Amino acid sequence: MSIEISLNNRTANIELLSRDKNNIRIKVDEKTYDLDIVMVENGVYSLLMDGKSYNVELIQNQSNKKYIVNTLYNSQDVEIIDAESKYLKSRKKDDIDDNLAISSPMPGKVVKILVKKGDKVKAGETVIIISAMKMESEYKVKKDRIIKDILIKEGDTIDGNQALVLIE
Repeated sequence: MSIEISLNNRTANIELLSRDKNNIRIKVDEKTYDLDIVMVENGVYSLLMDGKSYNVELIQNQSNKKYIVNTLYNSQDVEIIDAESKYLKSRKKDDIDDNLAISSPMPGKVVKILVKKGDKVKAGETVIIISAMKMESEYKVKKDRIIKDILIKEGDTIDGNQALVLIE
């Protein structure tokens, strides 16, 4: 099992390698750690690592994926970034990035392309429909745009964050 977490301005990939009762082995980015973790009360954990003891308190913040993590000397905002979080973030921000490309945050399949090169599209118009995680998502423009190029075709399998349609 692997997840990404956002801690301050850093994103780390955390992978659970093994678990035997309280003993776990995790990989954070490319470094492996052996830990002994016990929940001593709701939201408070005792953690042993390399012979040192740490107490960690997790306080759920705005959602079940955002926490305030307190240790003896530090307090950090932490967010779990899973496929759903990536999808929701991409839907909240503008549908274009700095190079004016429409993309999907997750891998999927192109279901329908509703425009062609040179088309003028109005704000709110659907440009492309992608199937990912057993659901279809419509990608719309938020401003009036012109379709500069279409980099895929219907039925194509796409990667996450791959440029699909270029707009001006």
